[in-house]
Amino acid sequence: MIYYAVIDTNVLISALLSSKEDTATVQILRKVINGEIIPVYSNIIRKEYREVLSRKKFGFSVETTEYLMAAIEKYGILIEPSPSEIILPDKKDIPFYEVALEKRSDETYLVTGNIKHFPTDPFIVTPRELIKIMDKNSM
Repeated sequence: MIYYAVIDTNVLISALLSSKEDTATVQILRKVINGEIIPVYSNIIRKEYREVLSRKKFGFSVETTEYLMAAIEKYGILIEPSPSEIILPDKKDIPFYEVALEKRSDETYLVTGNIKHFPTDPFIVTPRELIKIMDKNSM
């Protein structure tokens, strides 16, 4: 089964900073690279990814950033969502929510480490929750 996911930037950062291969964020990133999760994004999200991944404080190499962005752009789905009237605690989260709403289906999730910043919709999950969903459905 293929899953679609709008991946919050904090998930990518956590995965790249992790020193453990078994963390949920690393597993999510690995599933994106392996084609088990299709990333869904907009131009605004792509711009945020590039800007945050290139911040000096993280120390990611240009090669790492370019590899990740190339994978997202090659295997992902670019969507330009309709604006919503949603108000969230952090306005930078709105593009992620709007893309998730636009591409909504049973297999589309918004994956975030900041679950409390979003409404309590069943399609908004943490990385660990998505891994559990995927493991359960593969049995």
